Amino acid sequence: MRIKLDGNNEFECSKIVKQNETYTLLDNTTLNNLVVSKTILHPGKCTNGHHHAGQEEVYQFTSGHGTITVGNNMFDVNPNDVILIPDGAFHKVWNESKTEDLVFVCVFDGKRSH
Repeated sequence: MRIKLDGNNEFECSKIVKQNETYTLLDNTTLNNLVVSKTILHPGKCTNGHHHAGQEEVYQFTSGHGTITVGNNMFDVNPNDVILIPDGAFHKVWNESKTEDLVFVCVFDGKRSH
């Protein structure tokens, strides 16, 4: 199955789950055990730092530039970077641009808990 996470077509099975001045968050929950999510993090904003007990995540950055903290490590992120987030690890993303969105796709098991 091919999906698009643009939220513009109901047949793409993606929906906006959060939208505010910080970010737009779209989820695709077609699969039974995985969620594919797209975050559009607006310029100068950051996600809420959080962790998930019992849940691993994979982030793939598709456009923009920023930083991510995973546990005690901080990484610069750019398009095509993939970050693995271990079970229970604290993580937070910053968009340091003043003009460009930072866009990333996240895949995680189970259902959204954040």
